[in-house]
Amino acid sequence: MRYQFQSEHGNVSFKPKIFTEAIKVLIWINIGLFILKELSASQVDLALLFGLSPNTVWPMIWQPVTYLFIHGGIFHILINMFVLWMFGSEIESIWGRAEFLRYYFLTGIGSGLVWLLFNFSQPTSVLIGASGAIYGILLAYGMMFPNRTVYLYFLIPIKVKWFVIVLGVIAFISSFNSYSNISHLTHLSGMVIGFVYLRYYRRWKDMKFTIHKQFEEFRISRKTRKNQQKMKMQQKVDQLLDKINEVGYENLTEEEKDLLYKASQDFSRGKEKD
Repeated sequence: MRYQFQSEHGNVSFKPKIFTEAIKVLIWINIGLFILKELSASQVDLALLFGLSPNTVWPMIWQPVTYLFIHGGIFHILINMFVLWMFGSEIESIWGRAEFLRYYFLTGIGSGLVWLLFNFSQPTSVLIGASGAIYGILLAYGMMFPNRTVYLYFLIPIKVKWFVIVLGVIAFISSFNSYSNISHLTHLSGMVIGFVYLRYYRRWKDMKFTIHKQFEEFRISRKTRKNQQKMKMQQKVDQLLDKINEVGYENLTEEEKDLLYKASQDFSRGKEKD
């Protein structure tokens, strides 16, 4: 059985925020399943059950989700959870829990499906690990804070944008190596899916919000103008009614009579609509 692990992030260091809600839940689930996997190794291989494999994804349709929570070794899970905590905490605090989880699973599940598409010819391969989603988070952080500085191996300062670009180039070049047990294709897919989502889908959502806002502003402005016109008409009618009380209807000019008739028609139509 050929396993492909997802790691190779490099060491980065800066002051992250405390655990946010979704990050805390994701980390505990990963740790819990890792401990369960190690304890039950002699009875059952959870990687075969929950990992993503072309040979078993049907009927085990949960695998495109559950493979994100299974890791191959202590170094594998520690690196993934460390990067998730370090970069994901600030993103979640800005986006909110729901949007963060949507992005996390979109990049994670999406990158797994891309890997599956390219590995149907290797039915015994199994993909495990959260790095597709982790690389998506790194891409998002790079787009949000391109000029922040991180420290490779806690020593070498580098701006986030260059750090993410280097990771992307490494993932792209390495994805052509079919003999590695690290799925660089999944890393690259997570970054590409994240980029498309952030650059186009979220922009489309913002555009729809802007269009809706402008439409509502136009509707409110139009309604305000109508109400102002109605108030002006009411004032003119009141003035004409006062005049009728003083001199009688017959002494109104034809223009004033037409105005009264028009106002009565408009007011009657408004009552029918109500």
